[in-house]
Amino acid sequence: QVQLTESGGGSVQAGGSLRLSCAASRSTYTRNCMGWFRQAPGKEREEVAAISSDGGSLYYADSVKGRFTISQDRTKNTVYLQMNSLKPEDAAMYYCAAVFVVDIRYCAMPRTDFADWGQGTQVTVSS
Repeated sequence: QVQLTESGGGSVQAGGSLRLSCAASRSTYTRNCMGWFRQAPGKEREEVAAISSDGGSLYYADSVKGRFTISQDRTKNTVYLQMNSLKPEDAAMYYCAAVFVVDIRYCAMPRTDFADWGQGTQVTVSS
């Protein structure tokens, strides 16, 4: 099991930016797909973005395309989520997650089988 720790959340005004980080406790080579999810009060958890271990397969929810960018630094076992042009509807608890997929191209599809989860970091966006 991989332990994941998120950081970088906070409060920003609409139009602002935040960069979330997800540090893994050890090499994530056994988890070849890393994702970011969010859940707002009263809403279902949704996958926001994902990246395969080779960086070649990416997933973005329609609601964040063009505004959010997922990236990784495998040497630091860290995944990032750069969030720009934030909107009040982006406010949520953001979670990092990891999973092994038999084909890393599947990382580019929305998934519900992520195995490892962080504790989350809160993002608040004021209008």
